[in-house]
Amino acid sequence: MRDLDELRRTLLALEGRGYKAYKRLLGPWQLGRVTLFFDHVQGDPFATPSKVRLRIPRAVHSIPEALWSNEARKTGLLDYLLRVFHRAARDIPPTGGTGHSGRVLVDAPGAEILRRSGAEITGEFLELRFRIGLPARGRSVMGRAAARLLTEALPKAARAVYWSSVDQDLAWRFAKLAEDHAHLQELLSQKRLVAFVRDGSILPRKSGVSQSPLEDAVPFASPPELRVSLPTLHHGEVVGMGIPEGVTIITGGGFHGKTTLLEALERGVYPHAPGDGREWVVTRAEALKVRSEDGRAISGVDLSPFIRDLPGGKRTDFFQTQDASGSTSLAAAILEGLEAGARVLLIDEDTSATNLLTRDARMQRLVKRETITPLLDRVRELFERLGVSTVMVVGGNGDYLDVADRVILMEAYRPHDVTERARKIASELPSRRSPSAPEHPIRVTPRCPLPESFDPERGGREKIKTRGLREILFGRQTIDLTGLEQLVDDSQARAIGAMLKKMQRLADGQTPLKALAERLVEEARAQGLYALEASPELALPRALEVASAVNRLRSLKVNSCRAS
Repeated sequence: MRDLDELRRTLLALEGRGYKAYKRLLGPWQLGRVTLFFDHVQGDPFATPSKVRLRIPRAVHSIPEALWSNEARKTGLLDYLLRVFHRAARDIPPTGGTGHSGRVLVDAPGAEILRRSGAEITGEFLELRFRIGLPARGRSVMGRAAARLLTEALPKAARAVYWSSVDQDLAWRFAKLAEDHAHLQELLSQKRLVAFVRDGSILPRKSGVSQSPLEDAVPFASPPELRVSLPTLHHGEVVGMGIPEGVTIITGGGFHGKTTLLEALERGVYPHAPGDGREWVVTRAEALKVRSEDGRAISGVDLSPFIRDLPGGKRTDFFQTQDASGSTSLAAAILEGLEAGARVLLIDEDTSATNLLTRDARMQRLVKRETITPLLDRVRELFERLGVSTVMVVGGNGDYLDVADRVILMEAYRPHDVTERARKIASELPSRRSPSAPEHPIRVTPRCPLPESFDPERGGREKIKTRGLREILFGRQTIDLTGLEQLVDDSQARAIGAMLKKMQRLADGQTPLKALAERLVEEARAQGLYALEASPELALPRALEVASAVNRLRSLKVNSCRAS
């Protein structure tokens, strides 16, 4: 194998040559005890930087095997190592030059701990995957600068992840937090809880565009009626608020923290990094946030549990539209979520169509021909017949007090259990509305996508690209992910784009969407995200979000199918 000295000589010999001369770097190079792989070399200094890997043998990195003995621990460890390597790469001195010259781009984790393609560890080696901008002046190779970058600075940065170099206590904290989060998620189901928030948690964020904790925020303190104690694997008993299964209403005045609590629960499906403040906010893995999305497409969803008897005889049992209203989009989101396996619905009144949430007595008397059965008249059925819980933020809709199992009042960011007071008020001030009488129970109809739904080509070439966290360019269309509020990282969107490409091969018109999404996520988990696509910038989404993205494809075509 070519070694470090040969790499240095090669780069010095390329000084001043045309940029495409860098193609000679393709393949492996032995840099002392570390192997550098060039998997793709950019053809232009302004193009996407080159794709590389650093492979460090186990005998060199010396990270104890106990840190990756199960999937949860491994996820925590690799998340921490990527943070360390990102800091080390950021400290590499600039090379100067044009375009992306000298940039070392590591897919740095954020507040959540996620499984990523940027790092992998096995019994043989640790591998770091990233991009690097090869130095150029104009479109000429800067060979000397490249030699310093690749043979000196990069190996030094790699040494930052050796066990002898890292903060070993912090590495264990990441691994143990991730493992305890997975443990508590399983425990929630056994305890018939949908979520847990530990006392002392810091839920408010610094700003609407920052996930950093707010300084001087009010620490969370659970109301006595909802206080539970749960055992962990590494941190003893944790005490905090347990939200029980059923229908839970979170209410309170404006700016008192009700939406802040819901947002923390949304992200509680993932473990969080030490110091985030939400490390001990744990939500069941099958919880799904739903909202209204005017203008989205709906493909073959049976909306009849909520919408029926449309003018003109339009079908609602296999509803199709390219321009959904707020109410139809929310109904679709609920039913699509149930189809994909959601067992907890998270809803904020502020982002939901009012006419799907409720219909008061006055409107019932005025409007006799109503096509909508509101969620208010279905939410008990969701739990009692299907076992699906609902946690809803309500600020101005008191009718939900009639159906709630639990009412949490937020005052100055402190929760209070006011269930009994709410029931008394509901009794003293009846809503006088008449509950709807649905024609049939809620049913969930599985749909099987057709392969022609997934065409990634544009102009004869494959085109899959993300725009931040909220858009995927997929062939000729743009998938709007704005409604997928539990996606937390751009790299999750990139992974979904790669999974949609594979859907074209897997979809056969006979396999339910839920099964397809779960298969792709499980394969990525078992084989590694790098097997899904050789990209260093992927993070694992949930199957719920993969299915939700498919449902927002305007080209989606489906058959009704039986559950597998």
